[in-house]
Amino acid sequence: MEEIQTARIMAFENASPPLDEKAKRTRDLLASFYSTNTSGGGSGSGSSISPGRSAPADSINSPNFDSDLYMSILVQKLNLDGLLQKHVEMAAEIKNLDTDLQMLVYENYNKFISATDTIKRMKSNIVGMEANMEHLLNKIMSVQSKSDVVNKSLFEKREHIEKLHRTRNLLQKVQFIYDLPAQLGRCIKAEAYADAVRFFTGAKPIFEAYGDSSFQDCKRASEQAMDIVIQNLQEKLSSESVPIERRAEAVLLLKQLSFPVDNLKSKLLEKFEDCLLKFHNHSKEVDLSESDGLPKASIEEFSKTAHAYLIIFPDSEVRLIKLAQDFFSKRYGIVQQHIKKRTSAASLLLMLWDIWNDINVMDEVLPEAALPVHCLEAASGICRQYISTLFSHLLKEISELIRIQPMINGSEESPLQIVLEGSKKAIFQGSMDLLVEFRQLLDDNLELLVKLRDLLRDWVQEGFQDFYQKLHQLFLLLCGSGNLSTKDSSNDSVHTERVQTGLVLVLAQVSVYIEHAAIPRVTEEIAAYFSGGGMRAYERGPAFVPGEICRLFRSAGEKFLHRYINMKSQNLSIILKKRFTTPNWIKHKEPREVNMFVDLLLQELDGVVAEVRQVLQRGLTRRHRRSDSNGSTNSSRSNPLREDKFSRSNTQRAKSQFLESHLAKLFEQKMEIFTKVEYTQESVVSTVVKLCLKSLQEFVRLQTLNRSGYQQIQLDIEFLKNPLKEYVDDEAAIDFLLKEVISAAHERCLDPIPLEPPILDKLVNAKISKSKDQKTSA
Repeated sequence: MEEIQTARIMAFENASPPLDEKAKRTRDLLASFYSTNTSGGGSGSGSSISPGRSAPADSINSPNFDSDLYMSILVQKLNLDGLLQKHVEMAAEIKNLDTDLQMLVYENYNKFISATDTIKRMKSNIVGMEANMEHLLNKIMSVQSKSDVVNKSLFEKREHIEKLHRTRNLLQKVQFIYDLPAQLGRCIKAEAYADAVRFFTGAKPIFEAYGDSSFQDCKRASEQAMDIVIQNLQEKLSSESVPIERRAEAVLLLKQLSFPVDNLKSKLLEKFEDCLLKFHNHSKEVDLSESDGLPKASIEEFSKTAHAYLIIFPDSEVRLIKLAQDFFSKRYGIVQQHIKKRTSAASLLLMLWDIWNDINVMDEVLPEAALPVHCLEAASGICRQYISTLFSHLLKEISELIRIQPMINGSEESPLQIVLEGSKKAIFQGSMDLLVEFRQLLDDNLELLVKLRDLLRDWVQEGFQDFYQKLHQLFLLLCGSGNLSTKDSSNDSVHTERVQTGLVLVLAQVSVYIEHAAIPRVTEEIAAYFSGGGMRAYERGPAFVPGEICRLFRSAGEKFLHRYINMKSQNLSIILKKRFTTPNWIKHKEPREVNMFVDLLLQELDGVVAEVRQVLQRGLTRRHRRSDSNGSTNSSRSNPLREDKFSRSNTQRAKSQFLESHLAKLFEQKMEIFTKVEYTQESVVSTVVKLCLKSLQEFVRLQTLNRSGYQQIQLDIEFLKNPLKEYVDDEAAIDFLLKEVISAAHERCLDPIPLEPPILDKLVNAKISKSKDQKTSA
């Protein structure tokens, strides 16, 4: 037992990796405890000596340890203190070794007892096993001898039985070959073509080997029967009434018969393409108004056919993928054709749902076609086209509404007001209706639209930005110019006849409405439902910038308002130009009545007032009377200086009046004639009248007058005083401008002697009475 334990310990030592000092010492202790060699105690600082290797006699761990030699060496090497220190170390090490040995025995005691018991049981079990093995060997030898006797006695009969079995199998095969033509005939009558093909392919190797000799007649009859089978299978392929599964089975049977099916594959795929083309043509002919969505496609039949073709022709997958993609591309085209008309969001959603459901059905059959990916791309284009188309339709409706030429004397009492209100409603309500349509797309749970939500928000914002920019361009186009300017009016005369002035005024008011009402409301809706967006919002900011649109229409409204004023002023200038360029003012006759140009001028101003009242609101400005101005605005009839001048001679009177007018200008308070034009009736009409009077002043300055011409101008201006003050809210400015006209006529007159006040009043009253009579008769 000690030898076995020693062997185990030695094996453990050879297999163990390098250990630390304490582990080495424990191992040495264990080896020395179970070793038969009783010489030498282990030291913790030393290492074990391998067997067969001689160790020096002075080594304390050596079996040949010589204590005397070891002591003599220590005495030679160490002094007294060193010897004492060595004594202390060796005493401590001996104590430690005793302690470790005791702990080692204590910790492994149970293991030692268990190992001892196991060895005892092994010894007891091995005893008697050799006798049992010899008995078993005798039994096996006996069985083998008896088996050899049986095999020897049955060997000849077994060979004969195997030979007969082979002969029987050969006869069955021969009988099958002879019965094959009749069997094939029964299969043809029963339309069991799969069995016929199976029987024939099974007999084919025999026909190839012996068909030209022994089984020639059977081969010929079988081939004739198989020709009938092939013909029937081809007819089944060509028949549309046969289910696709049966046709697929027919192709597989033809393949097993090595029949060329490439031509059949091409014909079938061409027929399939024709069916898809017929469906596409039928879909194009159906009007969307007659149904709620796209015409229903027999997508189940399409998918079954594609699935069957994949089974029949595994190499036709590429062509089927192309057919499927082309089929759905045509369906996308149908949707785009319907979008060009005015289509509701509900109809578009119905079409997209139909296509998406069909896509899912086909994707189960042809996942390699990536139809959902193509559908997502197509849906992106369709939604963007739909949004753009709705904005285009709205822009077209507004354009058609505004292009109606409103006639003042038409059948409607207030045509400009009707066009104004209709335009406001079309712009505001149209924008709100579009937002409702777009919200339906955004709120739907269709997977395609869920993936496109961020892009939809961007497209809606871009659509509104582009819509209002195009609306601004449309307004400019309707006004006759792409780039209007309040200062540059050189082209205004070219467009005045073509562009109706009332329309320009309507567009000015519509621009103000868009800035103050439409844009803020649209901005609120976009912020509530279409805020955020995709990568565009992060890269370039929001697509819809309301501040930019408001500035655009604010500027456009001001341009349109100034353009309207310029157009009306030009019409008045034309009347004035004809008045002052037609007569010869040097030879003008004495004034008998107020000139008829005054009636034309007042009639034109009445037209301005009629248009302005339909479009603009009344202002809250205070009317300026003569008392509001410190300037000299008294009429000729109430001026005491002028009455005194009439008592002088003609020459002295003219010179004195000329000097007095210039001296009065020096002491008059400076008056602001032209102020900022506002969107009110009074502001626009006042500006038109002021421009008219300034034009009148300039036309007078271009003429040279005699006394009669000067007096005629004086008479006309005197008559215009009261009518003009009815149009404006600043009477002081009108008095000032009229006085400027009289002053200009005085300066351009060769003999500036005015009419006497009684004559002037008489002629003015006569014109007033005549005008009243004309109005009464009318």
